[in-house]
Amino acid sequence: MTSPVEVPAVTEWTMEMLDSADLRPAPLPGVEMTFSLARRPSADVNRALYAAVGAPVCWTDRFPWSYDDWRDWVRRPGLSTWLAMAEGTLAGFFEMEAQDGGDTEIHLVGLTPAFVGLGYGGYLVEQCVRRAWQRGRLWAEGTGPASRVWLRTSTLDHPSAMANYRRRGFKVAAESTGPKLVPDPRAAPWPLPRDPRPARDTGGRAGPHPADEEELIS
Repeated sequence: MTSPVEVPAVTEWTMEMLDSADLRPAPLPGVEMTFSLARRPSADVNRALYAAVGAPVCWTDRFPWSYDDWRDWVRRPGLSTWLAMAEGTLAGFFEMEAQDGGDTEIHLVGLTPAFVGLGYGGYLVEQCVRRAWQRGRLWAEGTGPASRVWLRTSTLDHPSAMANYRRRGFKVAAESTGPKLVPDPRAAPWPLPRDPRPARDTGGRAGPHPADEEELIS
């Protein structure tokens, strides 16, 4: 893994939408896309998607996270993860959170590399935002309706990301520019939560993990 690189001028924007009526639809993709709420939180799924979708656009902020950090993150009460499928393949995902005061933050949204550049990005963002406005009903029940949908993006993101958000109806709420230290996005230093190798004191046989014992007992 190479050393982090300091990018001298990264512009970061906070984008927001204050009314669901401001959402503008995108052209339909060439194939059907379906969207499923991940009802069972999975640290493994979210961090794998973070790497697969984010590596080409320098998503590296979560590289220092441990497995426990990821597990705690996906179990947050207001967080939801949605999986996008197309042509029988995982085409993308989005991760958003119901916050206090009616704010709904879109933490992550993006396509897997095989679907980038095929005209699916606008539709993915549209469907993400539609669901963000449906918080309290479709997901995050009991949190109340959304009054603001917002996200962050930067010049490290996909070159079309900013224009895509604007076309969907987002407006710039804040902007800042400064240096940023960016780790090499080609290598995600995430160890497994436990060592799967056989324990030496079991005669070469792997002893059961406590979680496995629970499965056997149940």
